Amino acid sequence: MSEELQTIEGSKKEQYKTLIPQLKALIEGEDDVVANLSNIAAALRQTFGFFWVGFYLVKNDELVLGPFQGDIACTRIQKGKGVCGTAWANETSIIVPNVNQFQGHIACSSQSQSEIVVPIIKDGKVRSVIDVDSKELDDFDEIDQVYLEELAKILSDLF
Repeated sequence: MSEELQTIEGSKKEQYKTLIPQLKALIEGEDDVVANLSNIAAALRQTFGFFWVGFYLVKNDELVLGPFQGDIACTRIQKGKGVCGTAWANETSIIVPNVNQFQGHIACSSQSQSEIVVPIIKDGKVRSVIDVDSKELDDFDEIDQVYLEELAKILSDLF
């Protein structure tokens, strides 16, 4: 695939349906995890205008910052801490409508108001998480969860 992303105007669902096949094509034939995650983060941010999009990778029993798009971020997160660490520990996606009401939220940026975190699981173990933040309250819903979980399944082959 070329390095041009074809975006459409329309519903969030329509945008994801257009984006996911392009992301599959983008990583096809490329086995470098950093390169692929970098392009995925850029494509998600470009398509949806999210405040922050990135990946945390499981390394030595902690989450370590991986490729991302947005402001600087927390470098390391312990299992069970914050939204990312909780999604990792519970091995499940988490949608947080208002991060200020999430007990133990790790505020990498005061501008982040809502968040979704989706684990990338391979062979029964979380290998990474997709972390997406918005400056808007209640910006994520089941549509985001469904398509980001689909993306996580695609990305699991990279690990």
